[in-house]
Amino acid sequence: MCRKLALLATAFIALAAAPLAHAADANSGSAGAAQATSGSTATPASKPAPQHKASPAERVAADRMAPLARAAFWGHEVDVDPTDVVASTHLASALRALGQFDAAADAAQRALVVDPVNYDALLEEARDHIAQGQGFYAIDPAQKAATLQPKDWRPLSLLGVAYTQVRRDDDAQAAWKAALALSPENPAVLSNMAMALASKGDAAGAEALLRRAVAQPGASLLVRQDLTLVLGVQGKLGEAEKLLREDLPPDQADANLAYFKAVSSGKDPSAAPVADGHSWAALKAAGS
Repeated sequence: MCRKLALLATAFIALAAAPLAHAADANSGSAGAAQATSGSTATPASKPAPQHKASPAERVAADRMAPLARAAFWGHEVDVDPTDVVASTHLASALRALGQFDAAADAAQRALVVDPVNYDALLEEARDHIAQGQGFYAIDPAQKAATLQPKDWRPLSLLGVAYTQVRRDDDAQAAWKAALALSPENPAVLSNMAMALASKGDAAGAEALLRRAVAQPGASLLVRQDLTLVLGVQGKLGEAEKLLREDLPPDQADANLAYFKAVSSGKDPSAAPVADGHSWAALKAAGS
């Protein structure tokens, strides 16, 4: 449910793109001591203990970790077995959460080399390209996923975002309409549609869709933050602040509120602090 564009992510992750610290086996071999007597040979170095895959329970627990820990865990699993499609797909998801979109796409593509019709890997590859703002390359995996599971709304929702990125607006609307036929009033789909409207300057239309979205039982914090953004850039600061205070720590709420005030007053918002990575210029340039 990676589904958002990187430029419109609702949680800014301040992590450096440092190399992953893969888990390593703690046991290491040591060279044997040379024999004191003449003609003796050195004891050969002991071999490292073989690495093993994590247990199913450990894998389930790994997906509750923070993104950096998840990436390290699944990176280790891929090191143990490079043909493990599940591990490669989960690694891609964790890397995407860290903002390492190129590496995420590479991991998803490695999974698809092993299993070209793996449904989860196809969805993940589409998400990774969308997160990079490269919707053109997300279309093919999303279409393949939609063909594999025609009753799942998720590939259609991703297709809508990808089509928006390549300015195929009619195709985007058709994809989202099909997604809503499968999952009526789905908050993720409605939010995608709303942010596409906002990117074209229709903040009022976006607000109406987002209000429908947040009213749904399954609405996520990301959907609420999309509504906050649209309210804020329209100058509806009272309601935007209320949502910010409910959803974010005080320092992040303050930074976002300062950003919204800069936008609504006609000032250059780039000078205002932004805690969640939102950019009004980005919002106008790309749909979510």
